[in-house]
Amino acid sequence: MNTRLLKPLLLAAPMLLAAGCSTIPQAGSVPRPQPRPPGQTQVPPPARPTAPPQTGFQAPQIQRIAGLDRVIERPAGQLQQLFGQPRLDVQEGDMRKLQFSGRACVLDVYMYPLRAGAEPVATWVEARRASDGQAVDRAACVAALGRR
Repeated sequence: MNTRLLKPLLLAAPMLLAAGCSTIPQAGSVPRPQPRPPGQTQVPPPARPTAPPQTGFQAPQIQRIAGLDRVIERPAGQLQQLFGQPRLDVQEGDMRKLQFSGRACVLDVYMYPLRAGAEPVATWVEARRASDGQAVDRAACVAALGRR
């Protein structure tokens, strides 16, 4: 082996070993990050508690508009006596929707029970023109569709 090459390597080896050892942190010597100023500290947002699911009966909102007294709080049988056979009769859970139509308008009557276990009654009414779906006066539609 060539001693001329070996001598510089032997002299450089301790320096290389010392340099390599100096980059390995020893236990307890890891520098800690500097604390942030109070205005820059990020705090996670507080967890919002989830609302418990609605259980039990919930009373419906009742529409109170002049001219709807022949409809509001009436059961399906009375509405059929007033308007005839509904075009649609849709039931979903405790809700029932009856739809009556004529030349003047289309009337959607939404029915809910006022007490737990009670028969659904009309609580809300929507009216529109059949031709273009534009809203019309609810009371005028009730009057136009109602049998005298």
